[in-house]
Amino acid sequence: MGNAPVKEVAQAAAVSVSGTESVAAKPKCKACCACPETKKARDQCIIERGEDHCGDFIEAHKRCMRSQGFNV
Repeated sequence: MGNAPVKEVAQAAAVSVSGTESVAAKPKCKACCACPETKKARDQCIIERGEDHCGDFIEAHKRCMRSQGFNV
């Protein structure tokens, strides 16, 4: 009744958020196993200093995860 299918709406939202339509590569491993170096540094910083003081480590891990094909 004039409603777009859910998949089309989700795709349109993803395109409008990112500004471009790009297909991310399928992750080669599970999220828990990806980017162990940045994950370890991020976790250690959060334990020692708290999340508010670890923005650079958190962003570095997000960039690594995105490069591995994860949508974070």
